[in-house]
Amino acid sequence: MDLIRPGIHIEFMKYNKITTGVSVVFLSICLISILVRGLNYGIDFSGGTEIQVAFNKAVQTDEVRAALKPLGFEAATIQSMGISSDNEFLIRTSTEGDAGYQSAKKIEGALKNTFGEKEVDIRGTNMVGSAVSGDLKQKGFFSLLYAGIGLLIYIWWRFELSFSVGAIAALVHDVIVTVGLFSLTGKEIDLTVIAALLTIVGFSLNDTIVIFDRVRENLKKLTDSVGLATVMDNSVSQTLNRTILTSFTVFVTVLCLFLLGGSVIHNFAFALIVGVISGVYSTVFIANPVVLLFNRNKK
Repeated sequence: MDLIRPGIHIEFMKYNKITTGVSVVFLSICLISILVRGLNYGIDFSGGTEIQVAFNKAVQTDEVRAALKPLGFEAATIQSMGISSDNEFLIRTSTEGDAGYQSAKKIEGALKNTFGEKEVDIRGTNMVGSAVSGDLKQKGFFSLLYAGIGLLIYIWWRFELSFSVGAIAALVHDVIVTVGLFSLTGKEIDLTVIAALLTIVGFSLNDTIVIFDRVRENLKKLTDSVGLATVMDNSVSQTLNRTILTSFTVFVTVLCLFLLGGSVIHNFAFALIVGVISGVYSTVFIANPVVLLFNRNKK
């Protein structure tokens, strides 16, 4: 199935300056948001008690907070989980252990007294201690770091250093953009999001290596002195049909998960949607220009 006409040639590298400017601006916004607004860590990384509650009728966040106020839980985090409805919430408090268990019971009782026993459905209660959450946060960070180092070494061995740096630059771009959008939107980061980030790294790298392989093949076929930018334009154009088909099918799948998969995997699917879009962009407009920068004088 060919969506792109065979033999088409698009001069992607001609737009390097424009795409670099766009990337710098967007990355700056994401980094500023991460540093200023911070990240909304889930219970996996922040510790405490988390209660998932659903109502049989539409309920507003302010109504839930008002029901908890007499118990002294004014500082509790109340997050709506509904995508198309407003009747499911996550309630998080900083209490742990036995105190967290007692808090969950008190919150359940207060909600049933306020909204009616049959109107409240407690779907789950999770408790994570501060020591465990700190360990999970550290391991989540190191999992991304070790993955990046391993990929750097692998691509260096398979291609050369400039290609390795270009691929890692694209992966760092994708991770920063995804985490930055989580910061901008206030979405929760938990272990499932870390899993999504690792998936994004693998997906983006696969697309990058496909193009780098085609670049290497085209370089071997050349007999005349041709600029590396032209070779990369040819390589990206030749693999464009495969990139569109692969990325589009993955995008449709994760979009269905996002819209229909329910609140449990909502953030996971959101991260994958951002990662798929960012991965295609970074493969063409981040990885290749970085390689060109390292080899700008080579023919």
